[in-house]
Amino acid sequence: MIGKIDSRFVAAFGLLVLFLSGHALAQPGAAKDPYALERERLIRNVLIPGGVKDPRVLDSVAKTLRHEFVPPQYVGQAYLDIAIPIGESQTISSPFIVSLMTEALQPKATDKVLEIGTGSGYQAAILSPLVKDVYTIEIVEDLGQRTIELLENLGYKNVHCRIGDGFKGWPEEAPFDKIIVTCSPADVPKPLVEQLKEDGLMVIPVGERYQQMLYLMRKKEGKLEKEALMPTLFVPMTGDAEKTRKVQPDPKHPALANTGFEEPLIREFHIPGWYYQFGCRRIEDGQAPEGTHVVEFQGTDPQLPSMLLQGMPIDGRSVRKIKLGAWIKLDGVKVGRDKEKSPSVAIQWFDSNRNRIGYNYVGGFKGTRNWKLEERVFSVPVEAREAIVSVGMFGSEGTAWFDGIVLEPQ
Repeated sequence: MIGKIDSRFVAAFGLLVLFLSGHALAQPGAAKDPYALERERLIRNVLIPGGVKDPRVLDSVAKTLRHEFVPPQYVGQAYLDIAIPIGESQTISSPFIVSLMTEALQPKATDKVLEIGTGSGYQAAILSPLVKDVYTIEIVEDLGQRTIELLENLGYKNVHCRIGDGFKGWPEEAPFDKIIVTCSPADVPKPLVEQLKEDGLMVIPVGERYQQMLYLMRKKEGKLEKEALMPTLFVPMTGDAEKTRKVQPDPKHPALANTGFEEPLIREFHIPGWYYQFGCRRIEDGQAPEGTHVVEFQGTDPQLPSMLLQGMPIDGRSVRKIKLGAWIKLDGVKVGRDKEKSPSVAIQWFDSNRNRIGYNYVGGFKGTRNWKLEERVFSVPVEAREAIVSVGMFGSEGTAWFDGIVLEPQ
């Protein structure tokens, strides 16, 4: 389960390190790879604690040069677990979500896989050594052409790319053993159902623009049986697929979902409305400021992620100020010189091209104390079109509880 560490993950990582050590010795150029240590740290600090345990998937992440798939100005951030803009209002997904989706697909060496939403090509590159063939489609022509050339230059011979409408699939190459969709439609496109083999698997995020659920679906007697995996967030799709959503975002009236954490858990662990759930759990609290449940974070290692995220639309031309805050309780919290590395509620602002243009937070708290409502009012950048609200420890140590997250236009 996401956010928990057990002996299986530690054992898997130990085997992986041994394998990689031998592999590095066997490869003359491996010692010169300046990013090998960063990939190892990414696997150790994020992927394994997050629940990714398939040694083949971890090995593929360890060998895939993610810095080749990001624009030059972002190379220094390539192995952080973040989404990175790649142009055309698109992003390269975080290594964690790519790894999680790849593992959920249960890749086999004999599989023929269809990927919808090529983007940077990173997801296809991760899949490449795990399956027989990857067929991947990108709707944005300039982005698709760049990625085709990149994958060819990097030698991914079993990855086949085309430019077009991914939701129409690739009928000439159907049927497929597996399908992976890296953009989020409101419903599963019918052609993809038709092009999936009987008993085949599909991993796909489905739902409203800012409230999506990652599903694992299996085709049985021509229909899809689905299992909810976790809440997630993918960037908007291109063209009519995005414009014709039945439920459209309302950037003039931003709001958060499940602010009091009272909705029933998904798969007995995942908190509805929130995604990228690390280092926390929902618990009952008889003194909860709102309802009966709160979220508990335990910070034991500044290297490990410990947070919850939620995205939302917001138009800085219409919403000029917002109030941000939460009820917060602390026990033995220690922070460093940087007050940002403390139990906090934070908000990141993004422009129409998904570039981060600002950051505000309500934090800097330490020590031990009972519940207290902490709120601040911030100006919204006029260029803002989206925002991500995050709750967590942000590198601090100790225990913190949050309830009643506040986000109100002023």
